[in-house]
Amino acid sequence: MVEQNWNDLIVDLPNSHVLQTTEWAEVKNEVGWISHPLTWKNDKGDISAAANILVRTMRPLGVGPIMAIGYIPRGPLLDWSDASLRQKVFKDIEQFTRERGLIFLKIDPDLESGRGIPGDESAQESPLGKLVTDEIVQRKWRYSVEQIQFKNTAVLDLTGTEEDWLKRMKQKARYNLRLAQRSGVSIRLANDDELPALYRLYAQTAARDHFIIREEEYYLGVWRRFIKAGMADALIAEVECQLVAGVLLFHFGKRAFYLYGMSSPLYREKMPNNLLQWEAMRLARSKGCDVYDLWGAPDVFDESDSMFGVFRFKEGLGATVIRTVGAWDFPVKPVLYFIYQQVLPRFLDFTRFLRRSKLQHEVR
Repeated sequence: MVEQNWNDLIVDLPNSHVLQTTEWAEVKNEVGWISHPLTWKNDKGDISAAANILVRTMRPLGVGPIMAIGYIPRGPLLDWSDASLRQKVFKDIEQFTRERGLIFLKIDPDLESGRGIPGDESAQESPLGKLVTDEIVQRKWRYSVEQIQFKNTAVLDLTGTEEDWLKRMKQKARYNLRLAQRSGVSIRLANDDELPALYRLYAQTAARDHFIIREEEYYLGVWRRFIKAGMADALIAEVECQLVAGVLLFHFGKRAFYLYGMSSPLYREKMPNNLLQWEAMRLARSKGCDVYDLWGAPDVFDESDSMFGVFRFKEGLGATVIRTVGAWDFPVKPVLYFIYQQVLPRFLDFTRFLRRSKLQHEVR
């Protein structure tokens, strides 16, 4: 497992992320992943880069070859503008992949490819993102067909005053916030005994919005681990003492993350989610965060994308779109890599169908 002071080592690195922490490695360890933390030091002996590599060994279909795969969630962490450092990091993680006999290693760093919605006048492209992407291709990495994390996201700037936050919101979002404030919506921290109720609401949200989630034990384990570590808080919105929405707010360093959200169709006309996110912003700032990552934006910015409606809500809060370079794979064993990419997904699609059917039955 990761050494105890790992979080202290990485917290000040560029784009340090909650998915690179000790706690996240421990969560993944419980479902079969083993953590291999790597660090790189500069000439002064200070940590200049880090990567918490998760490795999983499995026989996916219960028969056939044993497969070992690697994943660096939201990493590696480094100053991507340092050419010699990034070359060293890539060389070392590629060597790690070969020495460990992995089929492939996946990365999905928080490296920007651009900001804003493509095609908008205000959209900007990142020359550094393009440069690093070209280098990755030259090193024989492949753009991954499996984008585990969201490639794009929307972030809120928590600097300035609360009046500044309101000015960055769209007019309708400000109206809905004030409506919630005067309509009897209340926001408070949830206690541990209320986490199962939040999961049940999360399951209802998943069934309604057609996305797949895990069993209750997994989420309660994640939430409790991070809350105990002082790196997460559960916020709930109530109307007439009835739970109508919730947010699990994670925070690490100067960044907060909206990893899990759930809501009921009850009292939606009172706009509880607007007040809930407002209080999440205030709580994040009290934790020392100056950025709130709302976790996810569409791949295609029009109504054909299933996330477009949720994105409009985030955009209304004043969020800026951040586009990243996405996930990339370094394949070492081509045949097994093909099996993993082409054969295994068909099997997983079938199991997800069964899981969705079970979930819908449970929440009816």
